[in-house]
Amino acid sequence: MRLSEISSKEIIDYQKGERLGILGQTDLLINEQTGEIEAFIIPTMKWFGLGKKDREVTVHWQQIKKIGEDMIIIDLEEY
Repeated sequence: MRLSEISSKEIIDYQKGERLGILGQTDLLINEQTGEIEAFIIPTMKWFGLGKKDREVTVHWQQIKKIGEDMIIIDLEEY
């Protein structure tokens, strides 16, 4: 799967039913040898995205449960 196919999708935590961000507003951890995406690093913001970074959430590729047309469903408790 190419990055262009998954960009601009909302990232949703399956366990909490919580929106974590949009792919494209995230950093990627890429394996330099294979070029594969290993993880997304999602900054979480306070005050509706206007504040400073509160923390970062790392989502490993193995935590992705489903990639749909509009969103990516993940399970942060798995991995």
